[in-house]
Amino acid sequence: MSFTHVSPELQPIVEEMARRFSAGIHSVYTPHLNEVYVHARLEVIPGLCAHLYRAANARLVSLFADDARQTDGAFHLYYVLAVDAAHGFVILRAPIAPATPQFTSLVNAIPAANWQEREVQDWFGLKLVGHPNPRRCALHDDWPEVYPLRKDFNLTTELPPFQGERHKFRAVEGEGVFQVPVGPVHAGIIEPGHFLFSVAGEPVLYLQLRMFYVHKGTEKLFESLPLPHGVRLAESISGDSSFAHATAFCHAVERAVCVQAPVRARVLRSVCLELERLYNHIADIGAICTDVAFVTANMHAMRLKERILRANEHLTGNRLLRGMACLGGVRFDWDAGQQQALANLVADLKPEFASLVQLIENSSSTLDRLETTGILRPEVARDLGVVGIAGRASGFDHDLRRDFPHAAYDRVKVNVPVYHLGDVKHRLQVRVDEVRESLSLIEQFLARLPDGPIRVDIGEVPPDRVALGYVEGWRGEIFHWVRTAPGNRLARCKVKDPSLQNWPALSEAILGNIVPDFPVINKSFNLSYSGTDR
Repeated sequence: MSFTHVSPELQPIVEEMARRFSAGIHSVYTPHLNEVYVHARLEVIPGLCAHLYRAANARLVSLFADDARQTDGAFHLYYVLAVDAAHGFVILRAPIAPATPQFTSLVNAIPAANWQEREVQDWFGLKLVGHPNPRRCALHDDWPEVYPLRKDFNLTTELPPFQGERHKFRAVEGEGVFQVPVGPVHAGIIEPGHFLFSVAGEPVLYLQLRMFYVHKGTEKLFESLPLPHGVRLAESISGDSSFAHATAFCHAVERAVCVQAPVRARVLRSVCLELERLYNHIADIGAICTDVAFVTANMHAMRLKERILRANEHLTGNRLLRGMACLGGVRFDWDAGQQQALANLVADLKPEFASLVQLIENSSSTLDRLETTGILRPEVARDLGVVGIAGRASGFDHDLRRDFPHAAYDRVKVNVPVYHLGDVKHRLQVRVDEVRESLSLIEQFLARLPDGPIRVDIGEVPPDRVALGYVEGWRGEIFHWVRTAPGNRLARCKVKDPSLQNWPALSEAILGNIVPDFPVINKSFNLSYSGTDR
């Protein structure tokens, strides 16, 4: 096997893996320096994962299937592992024969695989073997027996009326134990999610989650659209992460055709990513304060958020930065007046945000409600693969901006805040630190904004190219994996929002707390229903 196109950091890892598992590996494919595909037999996948976890300190970032029966006569199962120290990804691919559509669960060794394995079972009909809880996840219990991501499932299919039992939550019994249902329809203007608390008095003994009430079939929709239209679809995956998802999609397609956006475009993308991080983090800081009745702080935060949203509209024509990203770069350039307005905004936000933080830190009653509330222990966060804000508050020292530089993050130094107490206070503190870092990064990007074009034509996309696009969104890691098809279309687009990974952590963080603290614990994670449902 030849590894000439592998990055120097990944080369020894790949060579050792190929040596140890040579009998089970069919081929190694390296379309990009930091993206290695290992095509292997299904039965050696557990051993390969265990080796990469142990020898390379890898971690699972995505797990999905692809229906390749028309071309290869099999389903393909993919395990995407990040090797942060080597700044690269190892992607394991194994075939599953249609005659025996099943695969062995790894969740007992890798708990982070739980929901992702069950999604594969729901969407493709590939039966899980050895999973401790193989119930439906993405499809609800009363769905008919259909597998929407198989190629032979027509997107326009009208399903019969749903019949059968609804989801049965696990019974929790004992003297003085009772259950408190919350949702799936909530009082606020948010999407549905069902939370069932089992409590003894006030302390929570157990929390069960049920998501996927408004699944949009986004991954299937990607297969029906011309590639340029996919950017608009990516923007709709999670409204408060519109630009991050659109950029991850563009990054994947650009890597598939080996085209890089111009430097100026990459810098503008980076600035927009930081603006998206700013308005969401500041809004969350205010919302966390609201949930412990410190409304004054929220009013200050909303005022700052509104200023950023207006700046977004001035720069891109849209308050949520929609319409800015495009394949090959960005749609709009900024003139000297717009750049100066943004620089002035950053200068104004620094003291105003410092004032907001001081207001919160001087409120002893607020800090009393946040400290030691909703603790997510680092070892639990590691097992569940928790990423982003929640992960960094619980010892997760990773950030794609630093570890896998994308857009223009290779032109700056990104400081990553990491704490280990994992309570609401430190999830808020991560946001505070990241706001300060975002303001600094925007200043650096504006000071080094080069001249030049803002986009490049990527041309017709050849079929059967694969690539992984990624972005460190404000919630955490966002991944888009694509396989191209003839006619400038996609055969498959896998979307991984950080919320899918982080929801199970909420059940751990609430344990031992009281029900009235759930709103602020939930808000400190602030996960996306839409990003999960896709």
